[in-house]
Amino acid sequence: MRDVVSAGVEPLAADVLDALAGLDTPTVCNALEVVSPERRGFGYTTSPLVCARPDQGPIVGYARTATVAAVHPATVSTDEARDLRLAYYRHMAEPPLPTITVIEDIDPEPGYGAWWGEVNSNLHRGLGSLGVVTNGSIRDLDVWADGFGALAGRIGPSHAFVHVVDVAMPVTVAGMYVRPGDLVHADRHGAVVVPMAAATEVPAAAAGLAAQEAVLIEASQRDDFSIDVLARLMGGDADRH
Repeated sequence: MRDVVSAGVEPLAADVLDALAGLDTPTVCNALEVVSPERRGFGYTTSPLVCARPDQGPIVGYARTATVAAVHPATVSTDEARDLRLAYYRHMAEPPLPTITVIEDIDPEPGYGAWWGEVNSNLHRGLGSLGVVTNGSIRDLDVWADGFGALAGRIGPSHAFVHVVDVAMPVTVAGMYVRPGDLVHADRHGAVVVPMAAATEVPAAAAGLAAQEAVLIEASQRDDFSIDVLARLMGGDADRH
């Protein structure tokens, strides 16, 4: 069932996306605790994921979603499988751009077969995706599309019987619930859904938090740092950092 949150929602200005991409994902999570405090306990990945390119910077884009499976062959006809795969790629190419592909592997053993490798990383990059977040597996790392980000449940050698099961509906990957069109921020630490209504406030909130943290960090590196100094700086606010 299709549930596209981006329908009727104006995409963010390019400078807002650029500002978000200038922050790492933990910083975005910290800022969301200020501008959307109700999101403190959910909306981000809570299980570990493998980062194929840890030296790559953060990516920010609108979610395109699907489910895949690989343990058993698809039960639909060849024509139906082709049509579903084309529908999948049409969804991946839908504006607004840029996108992040969020794929839930629904097998009992997620990652049994890899949907992601040399071909799909290049195809998705060509269709406007900046990277993938999946609980499934990835492969072909030596010939992976240049600049295409990846957070995955595991690395594996085979695609087995991998096939698309459903397209453009809510998915849950590593504890993060995502709808098509949600704004997703990801880097080597994990991923988080950024509420569209709060996205423009995140950079300023992050800057304010960084200023507060800088006071603590600078003090901790001084020779006269002590628990008394820390207590004065904290001012009784244990969550300030």
